Amino acid sequence: MDKLEGGSLDKRKGKAVVVFSGGQDSTTCLFWALQRYEEVEAVTFRYGQRHALELECAASIAAELGVRHHVLDMSLLGQLAPSSLTRSDVAVADASEEGGLPNTFVPGRNLLFLSFAAVLAQGVGARTIVTGVCETDFSGYPDCRNIFIQSLNVSLNLAMDETFVIETPLMWLDKEQTWELADRLGAFDFVRERTLTCYNGIPADGCGECPACKLRRAGLDKYLARRGAQVEARA
Repeated sequence: MDKLEGGSLDKRKGKAVVVFSGGQDSTTCLFWALQRYEEVEAVTFRYGQRHALELECAASIAAELGVRHHVLDMSLLGQLAPSSLTRSDVAVADASEEGGLPNTFVPGRNLLFLSFAAVLAQGVGARTIVTGVCETDFSGYPDCRNIFIQSLNVSLNLAMDETFVIETPLMWLDKEQTWELADRLGAFDFVRERTLTCYNGIPADGCGECPACKLRRAGLDKYLARRGAQVEARA
């Protein structure tokens, strides 16, 4: 797969399930999947995240795009995982302030999300699972690495006697390139205005202060500057 894909493509037969939070990355992946598969469904997890608005945002986007949307209760994860994303009394800290894993890391999250997504996929007749994990801008999360995804893909196939394929369209893209991909998919304004990436639960451009907002904004500024330069060069 090319690092950056977009435009008109012949859709592959079959169905894909997108692991979907309503954020920038997963929404870009949802548009990516809609251009490639005949049928697409989305799954969102309720795991005790600090802002329930994420669930509302995901439901709204799925409804607008006409995508069947599943919400699975994973509240036990929120009870077990000591993270600033599951504890309202723990402030979100920059990774540089913490040392080691960021305090936004939720132990086991992608392991469980992708495992349950596979169970759902089997039930709805899908063999492709799409997730927005990324090793380029992965914030130090070990469960966003390509080696983990490959390992889990093998384990799921062995455990369920299936031939699932976990697709990771953003794995080798930085945030600037992710914005470019959204633009190529015709979804730039939608992703910018309708998604929720902010750890403080503020949609669109967010609070501008949390690590997620800073990463998103830095990539956006780089892409807009490059896009503007390209427009000027063609003028």
